[in-house]
Amino acid sequence: MNKLVESASVVTPDIIQKYRDAFGEQLTTNRAMLDRFGQDESFHATCPPDMVVTVRTTDDVVRVLQLSSEHKTPVIPYGAGTSLEGSVAALYGGVCVNMQEMNKIIDVHPEDMDVVLQPGVTRRQLNNHLKDKGLFFPVDPGADASVGGMISTRASGTTTVRYGAMRDNVMALEVVLADGRVVRTGSRARKSAAGYDLTRLITGAEGTLGIVTEATLRLYGIPEAMAAAVCTFSSLESAVDTVIETIQFGIPIARMELLDDVQLEAINRYSKTNYTVAPTLFLEFHGTDASVAEQSEAVSAIAGEHGGANFSWTTNTEERNQLWRARHDAAYASKALRPNGAIWATDVCVPISRLAECIALTRVDLDENNLLAPIVGHVGDGNFHLVLLVDHNDVAEVECAQKVHERMVNRAIDMGGTCTGEHGIGYGKLDFLRTEHGVGVDVMQDIKKALDPLGIMNPGKVFVR
Repeated sequence: MNKLVESASVVTPDIIQKYRDAFGEQLTTNRAMLDRFGQDESFHATCPPDMVVTVRTTDDVVRVLQLSSEHKTPVIPYGAGTSLEGSVAALYGGVCVNMQEMNKIIDVHPEDMDVVLQPGVTRRQLNNHLKDKGLFFPVDPGADASVGGMISTRASGTTTVRYGAMRDNVMALEVVLADGRVVRTGSRARKSAAGYDLTRLITGAEGTLGIVTEATLRLYGIPEAMAAAVCTFSSLESAVDTVIETIQFGIPIARMELLDDVQLEAINRYSKTNYTVAPTLFLEFHGTDASVAEQSEAVSAIAGEHGGANFSWTTNTEERNQLWRARHDAAYASKALRPNGAIWATDVCVPISRLAECIALTRVDLDENNLLAPIVGHVGDGNFHLVLLVDHNDVAEVECAQKVHERMVNRAIDMGGTCTGEHGIGYGKLDFLRTEHGVGVDVMQDIKKALDPLGIMNPGKVFVR
């Protein structure tokens, strides 16, 4: 559970009353609600806002930002609260803009394979709506995140190796800027060379440049056949070598997830499975019946050359769903290893050729410091997650975990990687952004100042205020 801390708010009762006059029952200052909207799923401290406004239309968002610009009130957008780096914490108080009721799917264009929707739509809601049309949206971060949150953190997940991340699947956006202007970026055309790519600029900005009120996303046809596979290895290196060779051979694999032995043991306990406790690949193949079988056999042969054992695959929907349910429950399974500990989930991403080395060095560091932390990764794109289980109340343990985390991130950057593959910066990784980007951070801050000169948009995230 996140610790609760007070924000550095300067919002006065008179300012709150102005929002109440504008929004009536859409505004709340109920303490329990403020606490709820000041936290996400991260290890980082909860910071409640001064008020929460539930918006239902773009016009509502415009009114919030016009008021906030007038009174220099911090604005923090909130989707589903599944972010992992403190992105929704109201560090300076202000108004939380609850996007959950902007959850309409506006239009699906099956012939063009795209969808227009509001940002409060969740991933599962979208795919449930699409399945009867033979379409799906592939970006799968695990949690049932909102589309707006996924755009804001430039999310990716288990299917990125085949279908790309949010940055590859967001075609156009409607965005309300800090001063209340409404901007439309991009179009439903599959490509454009017209001007700056504002869609990509907003995607991953974590609510620091504006609030997304509508999005157009790329869709894909549901594959004729899907198969899931499991294969165990004697070492992380041999598992990653299998991944590298699979990608080099051009096999269009849909998912490639690496779980270390600590994570497998946690999953077996939590999900009542009986997987071999060893470094393991969870795989998925999409295509026709023939191509899925061909892909499975090809990867089985590659794995065998690298010492892979117990390779088994299935097209049975129930068995496939059970495997991915176990993978998506990895965080809860990890938590069950230490019920009194708090989950500190973090991630880095490196070139695939350095992935095994980065993971192995991180595991050595964890073991030498007696820290419990399963490792799981989207190895097809070099991204892995560390799930530290830490006692918030043990100052020495928290400090030790922080040092291990810092070494892991700096190690990844030194290997030509990044401090975060998909979680974002929030305020949990502020210190690493300049290490990675250097003077590039100054350019980012110039853009921030140009679009948000008062610094009201999610202050304290991505950059120090």
